[in-house]
Parts: sequence; structure tokens; C-alpha cells
Amino acid sequence: LALLSLLGCAASPSEMLFAWTGEEEPPGQARGMLQLAGNLLRPRPRTARYEPVAHAGVNPFGINVFLEQEVEPAKRERAIQMIAEAGFHWIRQEFPWEDIEVHGKGDFVDRRNDLDGDGQPDPVDAWAKYDQIVDLAEGYGLEVIARLSNPPAWSRADGDARGPYAPPDDFADFGDYVYAVASRYRGRIRYYQVWNEPNIYPEWGEQPVDPESYTRLLCLAYRRIREADPEAVVISGALAQTQQLGTRDMSDLVFLQRMYEAGAGECFDILAVNAYLLWSGPTDHRLRPLTLINYARPLYLRDMMVTNGDSAKPIWISEMNSNAVPNDPSIRDLGRYGQVTLEQQARYAPLAYRRAMEEWPWIGVINFWFFKRATDAERDQSWYYFRMVEPDFTPLPVYDAMRAYIAGLIPTLYPGAHQEDHWALTYEGAWEEVADPAAVLGAYRRAAAPGAAAAFVFEGKQLTLIPGPEGGEIEVTVDNGPVRRLRLEGQPVRLFSSWRGRRHRVRIVAVTASASIDALTIRP
Repeated sequence: LALLSLLGCAASPSEMLFAWTGEEEPPGQARGMLQLAGNLLRPRPRTARYEPVAHAGVNPFGINVFLEQEVEPAKRERAIQMIAEAGFHWIRQEFPWEDIEVHGKGDFVDRRNDLDGDGQPDPVDAWAKYDQIVDLAEGYGLEVIARLSNPPAWSRADGDARGPYAPPDDFADFGDYVYAVASRYRGRIRYYQVWNEPNIYPEWGEQPVDPESYTRLLCLAYRRIREADPEAVVISGALAQTQQLGTRDMSDLVFLQRMYEAGAGECFDILAVNAYLLWSGPTDHRLRPLTLINYARPLYLRDMMVTNGDSAKPIWISEMNSNAVPNDPSIRDLGRYGQVTLEQQARYAPLAYRRAMEEWPWIGVINFWFFKRATDAERDQSWYYFRMVEPDFTPLPVYDAMRAYIAGLIPTLYPGAHQEDHWALTYEGAWEEVADPAAVLGAYRRAAAPGAAAAFVFEGKQLTLIPGPEGGEIEVTVDNGPVRRLRLEGQPVRLFSSWRGRRHRVRIVAVTASASIDALTIRP
């Protein structure tokens, strides 16, 4: 039933099979059901669904942008405006090292272009473009995920001989760069991502991928970012989905385990992965990590986090989408990322967000890949067709689909453990955040005056409140039922129980100023 709800209570056999397999055509559905039966023979991934997770209860709607490639500032603003109008909350924007510290160590002046036509390069503040991007994001109420990558050629003795993405010879140079970025945007950008897809070619250069070296780079960057901004949150480089076990491309599962063995668990706050819809839709529930790459793959990465004692951290999806490439043989890599119609792409994206919110409480932001490119020069490449909007800002069907989906969404708590700062909770009146090492994840929210209220929607059979350590009284109303007054004494309190798992509206009102909310647990 939960699977069918993804499709609005689908009724036809084809829709029911799609809800299980993510396949649209009968042969794929038949094969998918046979493979799905194999789930019964495999251990289920351990996801620790009811353990508290930091940075998971955030607004999940993010999108990748290439604003630094837009020459005209007005086009950057138009992109940000359209993104905000569609309801997205996050932009994942690269701050390329090679574009900021361009010519040498400590040199943040760009002298690559002759702007006035006199034959001489004109110096430009390399930070200016990125300052404007951050200003625009703030002006439209968006948060920035700053991706830190792409070393300049000067950071390697052999220049770009090992590829433009190869790491620097001296990791300390990268540490100084990330420190400079985090210092400049302290208090304005909170989330920083270190590198991108370090487990596949060519993101670690023309050389074997190296989880131990990447971990060393990550740990150095983590320390330097936190030195610059103690409130910063560090995201690991997004792991690409791959089954390969070599040194050119390495399985994300193998790469992550080797990262943990090298000490990476102390060097990131959020694990980033990619979750493309390559050859099936987002409702694919087959669990075949060695032979199938599908939208269920993050379950195994989560299992690995739990195994390594990292269950309190979330997974954020850095890149998610399906590829609406036209059936044109002149396009390079046709079919490499799968192939869907524009209508399917528009249908799949909302389903992907919905499944993650309903089934995976340990997932935080999901970043759609991607908003637009600055020009159409890459129309002959299949990856271009992940775009949501054309270079001239003409929206594709997926833009309208996501805009309608987000506009109609009621933020909801689904089965799992959720913190007091979850985006589905609406607070009214005077509340204060209280730091307490004894609280779940170190903090809880306390009413500062009687009458302060919290309201939310949840879906499930049981609702339990974990209050803060102080005593207090609350009044609770579920749907249109009677008001119940409950005493809080620092122990979990059952607020609701029913044999039917459906959606309910809850309102909690503080009778005393010491009433508090630390966490909420929903059971299916």
C-alpha cells in the first residue's frame, strides 16, 4: 500500500508493477518482479530508521547550478529567480579553485581576459562573481551548498599533465584555499562539499582513484573549514554510482569502506552520494548492489554507515535525475545514462523526492541535476539532456512538474526519528533552542512562555514525543479530537496511537514555559 501511494493509489496492473520495479514496459516488469523475489534471499540493509540523525530533517529541495559560467549577471539573477519560484530551497554551486585563486598562491585577481580590447589582460577581482551569487541566493531566500574542487594548474608541478581535476601536489594548498572560502563567507554559507566523485575517472585525474589519499585531503579540508567557521557543516565528495572494482572507477561501496578504514568518519558531517535514475524509475525496490544500479542503492551506503558506527549522520544526494536524451545517433554517449521521454522525466523527479521523504528519514537534501547550462554548445553530448531549463530559460516539462509538486506539498513527518528542528514543524510564539549534551543530538527546543505552540502533520500509527530534561505541561490536539493535557517529566510520552496508519494533524501548546520538544518518533 505504501508503494502504491507513491503513484496516488495506482490501480492498474501495469502501475502496480511499476510501483515495485520502476519499469514501464511489460518485459522489464516481468524481469523486475523475478529479480525482486531475490530480495527475500538477501539480508536487508540496516538503515537504523529509528536512530536520531542530524541534518536530515531539512527542506529536501535542492538543485545544481552553473551560475559562474553565466557571463551576464542578469542571467544569474534570472536563474535564481526561477529556481526560487519553483520552490527549491538549496543551490549546489561550485566554487572552482582554478577560477578563484587563478594564477598562483594567494593571488585572487583574474587576469585571463582582455575586457576592453586593448590587447592587454584586465585585472578583475576573482571573488566578485561568487560574491554576487551568494548575494542573489540570500536575496531570494536560498541556501548555498558550496562545492570546493577543481585545482588550478599551478598547484601541480606538471600542470595539467595528470588532468585538470588531479589533486594538488601539496594538500596544504587546498587547505589554504578552503580556509579562504569559508572565512570569506562565514555566517552566509554553512554547508561546504569537499571534491566531487573521487571514486571515478576523471575526477581524481589521469591516475588511479585513491580512497586513502582522498580521505587525507578530506580530513585536512574538514579541519581548515572548521578553523575558519566553527559552525560550518562539511559534506564529503559525492560518490558516483558504479559497480566497477578497478582503480580507474571504483565501486562506491568499496570506496566508502576504505574511506572509513582510513579514518574518514571523523572528517565529514554529511555523506554525499549520487542517485541517478539510470535504467529504471524511482520506485525500483530491487536490492541487487553488485549487478544493478538503481534508486535503491543509497540503502546499501546507509547500511555501511551503520556498520561503521556513523548512523547519526545523514546522506545527502548531490545529483539526481533521469536523462531525457532524444533518440539521435549523432549524440555522443547516447544511452550511457539511460533514456526517458520528457514526460517520464517530469513524472519521475517528484516521485524520487516523495519516495525519499516517505521511506528514508536519514536522507536530507536531494539536488536535482541540473537547472541549465549557459549555452547549448553541449547539445551533442548526452549528459546535456539532464537539464531542467534550456539556455534561453525556456522551461521543460520537469520544471513545471516540480514547481507544481512543491507548491502542493504538505511537509510531513513519516515513520522514523525526527528532530525538533525538522522542516515539517511550524512553531508559533516564543521558543528557544537549548544546548544540552544530554539531549538527543545535543539540543532541544523549549517554550519561553505559556501559549507557545508547535504544529505538524505526520503519517503513521503511533506518535511519541521525546521532551527535554525539564518538567512541564502541554496540551495536545490530534486532528479534531479532544484536547489532552499531559505532564512532561523528561521521558518519552505517547501522544497518539491507532491501528490505522494514516495522516494526522497535531498541535502542541505549552501550558508551562518549561515545556519542550527534543524529538518525535513515528511508527508505521
